[in-house]
Amino acid sequence: MTRVHEYYMEQALAEAQKAAEADEIPVGACLVRGDEVILLEHNRTRELNNPLAHAERLILDKMQSRGEKYFQDYTLYVTLEPCLMCAGMLIWARMGTVVYGATDPKAGVAGSIYNVFRDKSFNHHPTLISGVLAEPCAMVLTNYFKKKR
Repeated sequence: MTRVHEYYMEQALAEAQKAAEADEIPVGACLVRGDEVILLEHNRTRELNNPLAHAERLILDKMQSRGEKYFQDYTLYVTLEPCLMCAGMLIWARMGTVVYGATDPKAGVAGSIYNVFRDKSFNHHPTLISGVLAEPCAMVLTNYFKKKR
């Protein structure tokens, strides 16, 4: 199963690289159902002039515009641990599984500063898998910020 997760995370990493090339914070996401890639996306906060244009949100928005409401049968791969906004959306959208690469010690709420996915107050708890290709996921971010400094 690990190789399967790595395969899809590699696709999310390619999206993160596209974000870096567009001078966006390099976070990429890959939405999968079964063994089919449904959507790929990356952060577009600068392009859309919208601080909420995170890769996860863009995927959910596109899927909901196609008529999808809930995502129990889907897996979302994202290169960086979700922030509170994205984690909340994934809970409300009932995402089946969330797989992430790099941890985010400043804003990550899938275990770094808090784990909202395990909060018993919510009625949905996606399966959570962390650390898939963590090193290359972190390196994309590290390289991006080194170039900015």
